[in-house]
Amino acid sequence: MYSRVYRVGATVVLLAVLGMSGSRALAQEQSIEAKWYGSLGLGMIEYEGDEEVDDAYLGNLRLGYDYSEWWSFEGSLVIAPKIEGNFRNSHGRRINRLEESTEDGVEDTYGVGLALDALFHFTRWDRLDPFLSVGIGMMYYGDEIAGETFDVALRGGGGVMYHFNDEWAIRADGRAFLAGNDTEVNAIIDAGVVWTWGAGIAPKMVAVGGPLDSDGDRLPDTQEERIGTDPYDPDTDGDKLTDGDEVLDYDTDPLNPDTDWDGLKDGEEVHTYDTDPKDADTDDGGVSDGHEVIDDDTDPRAGHGDDDLQRFELNINFDYDKDIVKPQYFREIDIVGKVLSRDEGATAVIEGHADRKTLSDEVYNLDLSERRAKAVRQYLIDKGGIESDRLKAKGFGFSRPLAPNDPQAGNPLNRRVVVYVRKGSDGEVVDMGEAQVVPAEMISAEDK
Repeated sequence: MYSRVYRVGATVVLLAVLGMSGSRALAQEQSIEAKWYGSLGLGMIEYEGDEEVDDAYLGNLRLGYDYSEWWSFEGSLVIAPKIEGNFRNSHGRRINRLEESTEDGVEDTYGVGLALDALFHFTRWDRLDPFLSVGIGMMYYGDEIAGETFDVALRGGGGVMYHFNDEWAIRADGRAFLAGNDTEVNAIIDAGVVWTWGAGIAPKMVAVGGPLDSDGDRLPDTQEERIGTDPYDPDTDGDKLTDGDEVLDYDTDPLNPDTDWDGLKDGEEVHTYDTDPKDADTDDGGVSDGHEVIDDDTDPRAGHGDDDLQRFELNINFDYDKDIVKPQYFREIDIVGKVLSRDEGATAVIEGHADRKTLSDEVYNLDLSERRAKAVRQYLIDKGGIESDRLKAKGFGFSRPLAPNDPQAGNPLNRRVVVYVRKGSDGEVVDMGEAQVVPAEMISAEDK
C-alpha cells in the first residue's frame, strides 16, 4: 500500500511540475537571449551491492531552460540498454540474482528513465559553472527488479559545466537517488557536451554593416583580437569591469585584473571602494589601497591619507636560503625601532615577500619569507627593546606582487621586507627618511 501511494504521489508531482514549467514557457514573451540548451552524454548507473542488478553504462539526453541567472530547469531521458544481473555465491555456485528473482534465462535487462531537475548555479555566466541539483525521476525496467518494473526516485547532486564560448560547453554530473520499496541509494555519474540554441547567432546589427561585437562589451571582435582579449567573454580578466569599460572608460589593462598591482581588482576599486584602479595609493598616504582595505581597515579614498599606517620598506639583502640579518642593515631596522620607542602605544606588522619564477615553490617561499620577517621582529625585540606583543611577523611568499614577475628572473621589486606601524593614541608621524629608498639592484635574488 505504501509503495503504491509513494509511486502515484511522486508521479503526480513530477507531471505537475512539468506542466507548470511548460505553461510558464508558453506564457512568456519570446526572449532575445539564448535560454534553451540541450545536452548529450554518457555515464554509468551504480546500484547498491545487494541489489539484483549490477552497475551499467547509460546514455542521456537533457533539455534545459535558464530561468534566471541562478536557476535552470532540466528534463532528461536516460537509456541503459543492457543491465546485467548481480551474482551471489551459494555453496560454491554463482547465482544470477536477476534470474533468481524473475525467471530462468533472464540474465540481463534494460532501463529507460525520465527525470526533472532544478539546478542552482553559482557562476552561471562565467567560464567555469558549478551547480547543485535536486529533482525527481522515474525508471522503467524491462524485467521486474525486486518485484517492480517501475521505480520513482528522489534525486540530488551536482556538477560543473565548462563553457568554451556562449554556444558550446562540456559538463560532468553526479546524482544520488532514493528508489524502491527498501529505499535503495543508487547513483548516476555522467559527462557530456552542451549546446545552447541561438547563442552562436550573430547580433542583428551585423546585417546593417555594423562591426561584430560577439560578447556585447562595446569592443569589436577585430579590436579584441588585436589587444588579446576574448571576443566571446565580456570580462576577459575577470575583474568585474568589461573589456570595453577598461579600454574606453578607465584606461586600465583588460588582461590584468589588478592594473596597479595594489591587491584590489579593478572592478572592486571602481564599484566598491571608490579608488583609482591605475593608482596603487589613491589617497597618497604611503600605503597601497589593497593593504588599507585587506589589512589595515583604513580609508583608501582620495583625501583620506592621514589615516594611513607608516610604511617602512627595508633594503635587507639576505644570504641564499638564510634568514639572518647582517649588521650592515641594522641601521634601517633601528629607524623602525626608534619610531616604536617614541610611541609606546604603537604596534607594527613585519611582512616578508618574495618574487616568483617558473620553478618557484609556493610552500618554500611562504616559509622563507615568514622566517625573514620573524628575524626582523626578533631584532626589534632583542636590540630595540620593543615588547614582543607589539610586533607581529607574517610571510606572504609571492602572493602579493608589486609588479609583474619575469618567468626566469622574477622581479627584484617583489623581494622585500615591509614594516607597517600603527600609531598609538598619542603617537606622531616620524619621517622615514632613507628607509623608504629601496634600490632594486641591492635586493637579493629569491632563493627558490
